[in-house]
Amino acid sequence: MSEQRFGEFVVVRRHEQEHVAELVLDRPKAMNAVSTEMARSIGAACDALGADRDVRVTVLTSTHERAFCVGADLKERNSFSDAELVRQRPTARGAYTGVLELPMPTVAAVHGFALGGGFELALACDLIVADRTAVVGLPEVSVGVIPGGGGTQLLPRRVGAARAAELVFTARRVAADEARELGLVDQLVEEGRDREEALALAARIAGNSPVGLRAAKRALRLGHGLDLRAGLEVEDAAWRSVAFSGDRAEGVAAFNEKRKPQWPGE
Repeated sequence: MSEQRFGEFVVVRRHEQEHVAELVLDRPKAMNAVSTEMARSIGAACDALGADRDVRVTVLTSTHERAFCVGADLKERNSFSDAELVRQRPTARGAYTGVLELPMPTVAAVHGFALGGGFELALACDLIVADRTAVVGLPEVSVGVIPGGGGTQLLPRRVGAARAAELVFTARRVAADEARELGLVDQLVEEGRDREEALALAARIAGNSPVGLRAAKRALRLGHGLDLRAGLEVEDAAWRSVAFSGDRAEGVAAFNEKRKPQWPGE
């Protein structure tokens, strides 16, 4: 395993053998509250991961024992003038869109508090694995703003418009069992096992074709919300992007030869 640090608060760990990377939130003294510096580092780390063809799956994890991420750094925000807040917005937004636009499948490993922007980072991932200590929510209206990291768009896509409205309007926090019941998280595991189980899930996913995985994610993301005819066109375009790839040739050959594929990734 290799490590690469982006600024003071973000680390990328590459598990080369499994073709899995961890995007690690590492600001424990602030429970991973996302400051301007941390947001900038998340964006830079995502740029590097997006360009790394060896990474087939990315797992978003936290080094804090009691929190995944508590959202925006409100202490920093309290010192901002209106003009400074406007200037900071693209940097903050870049952190969330960086995770959302990663081209490979992504898994969030959540424990403890995942609130506001912290939950939005998890929502930006394709799958969320949470342990039984997890508490999630979008409490922004309770401090006079709204979710600004994609929450008003990503949450309805997970749980439907009415449920998302209730959660956003009440600003309530949701404990792990209810979060699983409502579909706010995808997999609920025992306390302290979120990272381990998320990495295991990532390894299972990463055993498949990297070209196929990226194309499947593209089709899922671009086709969501379209009418069926348009969605099928998105799927067809994604299919054509892999149908004549080295991965497709290797996958078919390996199936017929009854062996494990050696994916060329192209």
